[in-house]
This record gives sequence, structure tokens and C-alpha cells, in this order.
Amino acid sequence: MSADLPFEKPLDDLRKKIDHLRQVGVDQQIDFSEELAKLEERYKQLEDEIYSQLSAAQIMHVARLHQRPTSLDYIQLIFTDFIELHGDRLFGDDLAIVGGLAKLNGVPITIVGHQRGKDTKDNIQRFFGSPHPEGFRKALRLMQQASKFGRPIVTFIDTKGAYPGDTAEARGQSEAIARNLREMALLRVPVVCVVIGEGGSGGALALGVGNRVLMLENAIYSVISPNGAASILWKDASKADVAAEAMKITARDLKGFGIIEEIIPEPKGGAHRDPAAQAESIREALWRHLQELSAMSPEQLIDDRYEKFRRIGEFDVAKTEEIRTAAVE
Repeated sequence: MSADLPFEKPLDDLRKKIDHLRQVGVDQQIDFSEELAKLEERYKQLEDEIYSQLSAAQIMHVARLHQRPTSLDYIQLIFTDFIELHGDRLFGDDLAIVGGLAKLNGVPITIVGHQRGKDTKDNIQRFFGSPHPEGFRKALRLMQQASKFGRPIVTFIDTKGAYPGDTAEARGQSEAIARNLREMALLRVPVVCVVIGEGGSGGALALGVGNRVLMLENAIYSVISPNGAASILWKDASKADVAAEAMKITARDLKGFGIIEEIIPEPKGGAHRDPAAQAESIREALWRHLQELSAMSPEQLIDDRYEKFRRIGEFDVAKTEEIRTAAVE
């Protein structure tokens, strides 16, 4: 293991010590089994301590790791018979959005997701996972096709936000996002959304209007990226860690607010440590929710989706007399 993040350095140092002692034992034919057992036990304890109490800023950095599995990785691991479809039939094909047809346990599904690149060249082609309007329109085309033919929809959310350049604005970025929000609310099939990494701003919300919204344990989801919030509040994007702590962007926070329905656990250290195990956890959650939703009629699905989002942000207002009584007491 190599320390990907600063808070993982103690684990990395201890692992190097264990490996060095094991190698010395082999080279010099000395039995260090007792010492190694103690060190391994200490490693497990330290691992539990670190990953059980990650701060929001630390979770943000885990969510942004380039090693984390992408939408296409999960599609290959979870579904069968995947056929990727391209283009919005209006302008072109945006590689920051991938989608197509596949099967989940033999059931036809439509999948749409943000797609980051695996290296610099790939990231440039995919705009680092930040879609242009044609990407959102491609996503909507596939989802409306799914609604027409009665296929459930699964979306994978993983973007810092919609592409912020003038080319996107010239082609109608805000209109494309707004249209997705409206049209997804009216889809007549089950829609399950999974935040697999960073879900940022309107670029994430454009794929996020589902009957069920799930999040991986170390994913984040917010109306603006912590960097963007820091730039606005303090004119300093480097204060993203401070913003992350204040914004309540973790899966635990959002589950408490009722914004998401379920937190999908990750392998120790993050999804990138064991993509196959992570994919299996996502598969189980998707199948469970889709089975539940498939029992609903199209009208019930639309009502269910409407009620889900109407509940977000509910609060109680104390009556004037109650406030006076509390003040006296």
C-alpha cells in the first residue's frame, strides 16, 4: 500500500515496517512471527481508527481520488450485455456522459453516468467528467427512450459540476440542466441514482432526480463544490477543506437530512481498494430498490418521486405563543 492521502501516511509507514521485518526474517532466516503478528494487529487497529472517523474534508479527498472506480468500471462489473449508445441527435457526442443498455440479473436496464478519464489524455477528451449541454441531452434521450419502452433507469453520479466554459454556455448549459430536472421528474419508470464519487452542482443534479438516491460511504454530494464555495465566501479556493466541513456534504449528513435513502458501505480505505467487492455491494442495493419500485404503477412512481423531493427542506415553525413560553421558562 502506498499512502495516497496525508492521513494515510501512518498506515503506509507501518506497512513498510512490517514488510521490511518480514523480508529481514526471510533473508536472515530469523523467526519474527510473534513480532509480525503484533504489528499486523496494530495495523488493523490503526486502520479502524483512521477510517472510522474521517472528517468531511478527508472524505472529500477520498471521493476525488483518481484511482476510484468510474461509471464504466462499475458498468462492466455489475451489468451484463452492455451496449453503449452515443450522441444527443442535436449536436454531438459528449464523452463526459456515458450510457446505454444492459441487463441486471437478466432484467433490461438503461444506464447513464458521468465518466472521468483514466489518464490526462482521457480526461481531456472527457472534460474531466464535466458535461457540456449535449451530454445532458444525450442522457435525457436515453432516459426518455427507457421510459418509452418500460426499462428501469440507473444513473451514476460522479462530477465536480457541469462544464463551466463559454462553449457550454453558448450551447445552452442552464437550459439543458433545467430540462433534465423537469423531464426526469416525469419519467414513468423506476429511477435509482447512485453517487459514486463527487456529486457537484447542477451537473450532478441533472442525473439526480430519482425515486431513490444512494451514496457510497466516501462519496460527497453538494449544490456547489467546496472549492467553489470557498472561492465565493473567502475569495480563496484553497480553503476548500474548511468549506467542506461546514457544508454537510457527506453521505452520513445527507442521510440524516433525508436527501438520500441509503449509504452503501465501502471496503476499508475506499472503493478503489476492492472495486469488485464495491460493485457487488452496489449491485445488491440496486436490485433491492428496483424490485421495490417495480411494484409501483407509472403514476405511483411519478408521485413517489415528487413526494421525495417535496420532503427535502421541510421544517417546523414555532408559534409565537410557544416562543414566548419557552423564553419565560
